[in-house]
Amino acid sequence: MLQRLARLSWRRSAAAAPLAVALRCASSGSVDITVPLNFWAGKRRRGPEKCNTEDVYEPATGRILCHLEPCGPVEVDQAVKAAKSAFGHWSKMSGMERARTMIEAAHIIESRREEIAEMEVVNNGKSITEARLDVDSARLCIEYYAGLASTLAGQHVQLPGGSFAYTRREPLGVCVGIGAWNYPFQIAAWKSAPALACGNSMVFKPSPVTPVTAVMLAEIYAKAGAPEGLLNVVQGGQETGSLLCHHPDVAKLSFTGSVPTGQKIMEMASKGVKPVTLELGGKSPLLIFQDSDLENAVRGALMANFLSQGQVCSNGTRVFVQRDILPEFVEEVVKRTQAIEIGDPLLESTRMGALVSRSHLDKVLSFVDQAKKEGATVMCGGEPFVPSDPKLRGGYYMTPCVLSNCTDEMTCVKEEIFGPVMSVLSFETEEEVLQRANDTTLGLAAGVFTRDVRRAHRVVEHLKAGSCFINNYNITPVEVPFGGFKMSGIGRENGQVTIEYYTQLKTVFVEMGDVDSLF
Repeated sequence: MLQRLARLSWRRSAAAAPLAVALRCASSGSVDITVPLNFWAGKRRRGPEKCNTEDVYEPATGRILCHLEPCGPVEVDQAVKAAKSAFGHWSKMSGMERARTMIEAAHIIESRREEIAEMEVVNNGKSITEARLDVDSARLCIEYYAGLASTLAGQHVQLPGGSFAYTRREPLGVCVGIGAWNYPFQIAAWKSAPALACGNSMVFKPSPVTPVTAVMLAEIYAKAGAPEGLLNVVQGGQETGSLLCHHPDVAKLSFTGSVPTGQKIMEMASKGVKPVTLELGGKSPLLIFQDSDLENAVRGALMANFLSQGQVCSNGTRVFVQRDILPEFVEEVVKRTQAIEIGDPLLESTRMGALVSRSHLDKVLSFVDQAKKEGATVMCGGEPFVPSDPKLRGGYYMTPCVLSNCTDEMTCVKEEIFGPVMSVLSFETEEEVLQRANDTTLGLAAGVFTRDVRRAHRVVEHLKAGSCFINNYNITPVEVPFGGFKMSGIGRENGQVTIEYYTQLKTVFVEMGDVDSLF
């Protein structure tokens, strides 16, 4: 089974063999890559008989990890039908019954934490330290919504003459989740947990770049006692996603990814008047005032730019620093950035692994080249990185980059790079920086560092962003809603409010007297 990709035979510590030795292609016999990655009705499923498979790469080495079998109309229909069948049973269970299954799934995730994290590293390229935190976030999300499953309730409204009305919060049906490649396992949990807690079933399509760990999550739910077909996984790209969006038995769509793709999904959903949750891109501002605790501001800027090799939609990549502290800030940020250890993502000491693909690495590097042409100064990084270990030399690495002397009109400041590139800008006044910070069509996140509590809340009030941070950045507890303003999305993930996005409200009027008729 594919989950055995993470078996103890290749698990290792910093002293063990290099990653590429431990993870060979099929010819080595150490990794089973022949098992299909599609999963519905409780089993792994083959793709279309004559489909063209797609190679899936290991970012750390550049080697082929496994092969993807994209799903066509027949397979998508089978997965949706499996979800529809499971919904009939799951939706009639009590919240406590659903919670027990979800809690069991969380326990299984906890027991397999290292295995799942290592598989996430192999398929995504991020460091093992971050991957473990992602697995923890997924588990906590499932536990959180398991706790809410039994609290779903409507409202009682007393009316004249003893009559009354009440509301029922009911599940939607078959929900579709479409994930991104930067947090494969976590996103699958963030989308499935609230959906299942509310009594829905789900068909999930991971990114074709990182298809593996979502299947592991589906198998975990099944092992926890979920009905066959409760969480199904279909693999594929744009065509498979389109089939899901247009399927008549799909009641709701939840997507994480780019703005252009989100727009297309919203358009397709409109044909069936289906609700959507969209968590899209960002070009978020981080405002650092001269009264900030500089040490924490530097830490915050690094967390806002270099998590997951900078491949985070909420990253605060426009770092506005008040002029009086700009030289000291840049000096310290550059020093810390140059000290980031790059390399084998399975080593405990590594803090920056590989970018997700060769094409994405080239795209990020091209942004740095464009920034230099437009007048930005490269203070450090922004170059391809070749690890000393020969087994890793085919991987997709680069040195984290800090750009100074940036202006609002530069491409690096206006467009989402989605890589380890920090653009530093200076500002003079609060009024000025707020205007510049909000001068974007996106509004996913924003942050402010200051010791002045009144300023902090005043600035946050005026920032046009869905998730704002004061004296920290990129903290996403599952209890707190996450989502954007403007073109950064619709709806929220996590927090209690998400229950509203996975249920529909039914109003019931109860007459206790005679009908007062005009006829």
